[in-house]
Amino acid sequence: MTSDAPGPNFTFGTDVLTGDTADVYFLRARAVLDREGLDPRVTLELFPSRPGVLCGIHEALAFLRAAVGAADLAVEAMDEGSTVLPKQVALRITGRYRLFGLYETALLGILSHSTGWATQARACVEAADPIPVYSFGARHVHPRVAPILDYAAIVGGCASGSTTAGARLAGRPPAGTMPHALILILGDTVAAAEAFDRCMPPDVPRTVLVDTFHDEAEESVRVAAALGSRLQGVRLDTPAERGGVTIELVREVRARLDLAGYPDVQIFVSGGLTVERLRQFRDSGVPIAGFGVGAAISSASPIDFTADLKAIADHPVAKRGRIPGPTPNPALREVTW
Repeated sequence: MTSDAPGPNFTFGTDVLTGDTADVYFLRARAVLDREGLDPRVTLELFPSRPGVLCGIHEALAFLRAAVGAADLAVEAMDEGSTVLPKQVALRITGRYRLFGLYETALLGILSHSTGWATQARACVEAADPIPVYSFGARHVHPRVAPILDYAAIVGGCASGSTTAGARLAGRPPAGTMPHALILILGDTVAAAEAFDRCMPPDVPRTVLVDTFHDEAEESVRVAAALGSRLQGVRLDTPAERGGVTIELVREVRARLDLAGYPDVQIFVSGGLTVERLRQFRDSGVPIAGFGVGAAISSASPIDFTADLKAIADHPVAKRGRIPGPTPNPALREVTW
């Protein structure tokens, strides 16, 4: 994903665009500069504190366009999804300070959280490789950022995410099966599977949750018998109270399906998956078609980004401890503004 390619359709609330979500000192700084009649041309650089998978560049650029319009800004950025190193400049903005200085808080937040999620998603994807990973973490974050979580997870390598909005940002169809609530309301896993099959359009995979009422292997065979060739897979999401999904359980379900004549029914696993558990499943060789990973991605710590003014009116500046002037980074690319 290049920094200047047409990006996803990010939207921003009025409170963000007006600076209501900014650190208040940026509002006060703007008021002082307005009163003093100062508006120098400056260069601002944004960089991370530790390495990661850079994410949020497309959103940061979309935010700048929404906030300042066709203003006279010179912008350079690294590519979305690229590896970024500590203190490597990921985004550089040059223009009149009062055009964009207020938005430092938002830009840092966008890059920090998205890069943290993308980096942790990459760790999960690498642990599971070559089995695909899907982001199921939306339930663990505020709904205003759930689409960004899924988008960042996909930038990090996930095959898709569970929210329609997040998958849309990344140009993917959303991933998901059915909730336990549907099965509980209908009172039987097979009844729920048949209702799902009747109601969903043909392009929605027939993958059925099989741990609600009975033994997972038994339910898998019952569902396969009911849906036949229309069944793509079953999902195991056994809760921790019953020991969670284990390698032995996956092996048994696979064997029972094969013995019953359903070797093409795939097995998906979700629930409490960590990087280490993903690696264990992968290394065991049990046939798993995909993993749904939630908290292991959504609970990732943000990768802190910092912003520094490095030039004022083309004169190199920096606070103590930093080197004045723009920081060299050949990975930066000019963004068409």
